[in-house]
Amino acid sequence: FLIEWINRTLKEEHIVVKSLEEDLYDGLVLHHLLENLGSLKLDVDKIALTEKKQRQKLTVIMEAVAKCLQLEESQLKWSVESILAKDLLSTLHLLVAIAKHFEPNLALPPNVQVETITIETTSRGLKTSNAVEYITENKENIEAQSKDDAFDELFSCAPDKLKAVKKALLKFVDQHVAKLGLNVKDIESQFSDGVILLLLIGQLEGYFLNLRNFFLTPASTTEMLHNVNLALDLLAEGGLLNFPVSSE
Repeated sequence: FLIEWINRTLKEEHIVVKSLEEDLYDGLVLHHLLENLGSLKLDVDKIALTEKKQRQKLTVIMEAVAKCLQLEESQLKWSVESILAKDLLSTLHLLVAIAKHFEPNLALPPNVQVETITIETTSRGLKTSNAVEYITENKENIEAQSKDDAFDELFSCAPDKLKAVKKALLKFVDQHVAKLGLNVKDIESQFSDGVILLLLIGQLEGYFLNLRNFFLTPASTTEMLHNVNLALDLLAEGGLLNFPVSSE
């Protein structure tokens, strides 16, 4: 996936990567990649032939990456020496970090993990330890985190914070329906007939609701229920409502 992404990104520069270990260690591809993705101008030679020059080039590149990603040295899962040594694990971590920062919508395969075996030489002989390391994020963890958004946090507040919750919701609604010349001051009364709810859905989802499909000025409970049911149907169709809500 990463090789295809790099080759697609650098296609116009006629750079073709075949191996992450063999083609990235000298900094040439990384240099072009960063200039292409981040419009970064790096003050280093394009081609570094000696190991000394390659180390200098990689140092500049790594500093630029750390600055862009706003990472401290202790947070880095790679180093100049590990990239120069063609360490695949470090190279993968570096590329994934670059991809996530500059192209956050890139569909990186989730849950990619490797088992690492660390071998140490001790006075008693060789000591080995095994560990599992994630290259890309665990999708289940991401989904679990994404379930809690800002409003979930508000509702998890103590009951005495209800006024703050209402205020935040009113501000959110008002900000969107104001474009239609409407003003919302009370959640209970102004949402009961379904009109504001329908117009809000249309604004947020970016579509026009045909006025013949609902009652803009409902005159009875039946008409209000029609509006609310339509709103709930639209939310369900859009995949935004995954639990039952009573229209009554």
